[in-house]
Amino acid sequence: MSANSGPVVAITPIAGASGNGPAIQPNLETPLLPPGFPSELRAEMAWSGPHFRDPSGYTIVVNDAEKAELRAAVEHYKSLGQDGDLVDPKSFPLPNLGPKLFAMRHDVHNGKGFGVIRGLDPASFVVEDLNLVWLGVQSYIAEQRGCQDRRGNMLVHIVADNSTKQAAEHHRHSTKPITFHNEESGDVVSWLTRSTAASGGKCIISSAYTVYNVLAATRPDVVRTLARSDWPFALPRFQCRPVIFYQNSRLIMNFGRAALLGNDAHPRPSHLPTLNYRQIEALDAIETIARATELEIQTQAGDMHFINNLAILHRREGFVNGDSPSEKRHLVRMRLRSSELGWTIPDALRRSWDEAFNRNGSKHWHLEPMPSFFFPLRRHPN
Repeated sequence: MSANSGPVVAITPIAGASGNGPAIQPNLETPLLPPGFPSELRAEMAWSGPHFRDPSGYTIVVNDAEKAELRAAVEHYKSLGQDGDLVDPKSFPLPNLGPKLFAMRHDVHNGKGFGVIRGLDPASFVVEDLNLVWLGVQSYIAEQRGCQDRRGNMLVHIVADNSTKQAAEHHRHSTKPITFHNEESGDVVSWLTRSTAASGGKCIISSAYTVYNVLAATRPDVVRTLARSDWPFALPRFQCRPVIFYQNSRLIMNFGRAALLGNDAHPRPSHLPTLNYRQIEALDAIETIARATELEIQTQAGDMHFINNLAILHRREGFVNGDSPSEKRHLVRMRLRSSELGWTIPDALRRSWDEAFNRNGSKHWHLEPMPSFFFPLRRHPN
């Protein structure tokens, strides 16, 4: 294994994941990797958390001059009289910060796969300007913005909500931990942290490349299971497809446990096929290796995270909100794609990407969380 691929770990089911079966034993019936899959991924994206003890290796801390530059860019863009979703590097000029962001753009797509922008105080901006700063900055990373649901929401607010049992159990609004997963679409996922919880809620990521390298070296039969086309995904629609793909010399991983096993908020319909033992074993193997090699990022208010959704897994620890607004966790999420650096999307995932990035219907940009039954009411014509 390469120096960046992380340690080899023992693969055993994790507590609280599936809880099924004893310690995993090698399957000697299928010892070979799937055709075309490499024995090792030698890439910067194959990293382990201990390689990043110094946050400066993945963080741009915005200095005072760059903060002034961002404010000037906001005022310049406002003078153009355009809608905020049209912002791009040309209309949001950042002479000094821009080259750093372009370097992060290449790092997210072809380097380590993630980066953080830090140093902004959300309280120093009105919410419209804060979101414009975020949109302007992210346009340097990936300029295409994807719709995130059938209602046309472009911004997803991740906040605790216990107003109903279903809301409290939904990943987006729960305070419970979430296992490693990918978003269902988007080459790059970005979060803007408007405020953090009183405790917990760190951003935790892990390299799918490292997970693959460990499995390829120790459990190629699990790789074969993950590459099979019989995984019965139920969200956002029923579809049988692989969990991992290898094309153009790149590994792509895309899955979530809720789509395969269901959860309290989304019970799995009884008429759909269930996972077999080897599939559950494979999910537990991913989680075990990802946790053993993960990187925890202590999120700060004002942080902008960018992760490669095709090659980097993410999870969330549980959190507890405080009484003051500044102690209530509030993240805003977007899904992005670069026309220049975007990866080739496997056929089995292309419909989700098309629905996100080639949507013809209405698009909504809610700057604050809206109830699920919200629809716009107007007293006057536009």
